[in-house]
Amino acid sequence: MHFFVGNKEERLARRLQDGESQALREYYTLYADYLTGVCARYVKNDEDLKDVLQEAFLQMISHIKDFRYRGAGSLQAWSKKVAVNESLKYLRQRHRHEFERLDEDVVDEEEVDDPDIKDIPSEVLHQMIRELPTGYRTVFNLYVFENKSHQEIAELLGIKKDTSCSQFSRAKNLLAKKITAYNHSKLHPR
Repeated sequence: MHFFVGNKEERLARRLQDGESQALREYYTLYADYLTGVCARYVKNDEDLKDVLQEAFLQMISHIKDFRYRGAGSLQAWSKKVAVNESLKYLRQRHRHEFERLDEDVVDEEEVDDPDIKDIPSEVLHQMIRELPTGYRTVFNLYVFENKSHQEIAELLGIKKDTSCSQFSRAKNLLAKKITAYNHSKLHPR
């Protein structure tokens, strides 16, 4: 989802780089909801989410001079990358012990078949992902939404590649069970 057609986005980036206060307001208004959603995939607690988002915007504004326009969608992509990095930074600081323990627990589980998600509202699916344990949720989001390889995820989180694969598999299985239960509850209400 791109918010701007190329020229408008490029102009906004230039205005931000020039320090124009109206551009800052436009930028925040334009991207706040989108970036909140990005950060919410990683940060479960709403108060912490606000802090991470605020820190992400501070990083974006303080490093906007480093941004190079590379075509339509590049400002959004850059902003998303900063938001993801701030979310991961938060997780590494607050949940370091959980990531350290991930490598201790690499038992494979049998894969569950992918359930049907076509009738599940996106906000329900998003909440199911938010409810995953921190390690599962983080690996799942990096793999699915950020298109990171398991090797890249391992490097980002300081874990083994096999651990990333295992955590992803467990996240998928747990999510599949949640989806199946949701679908069952809709077919057979109490």
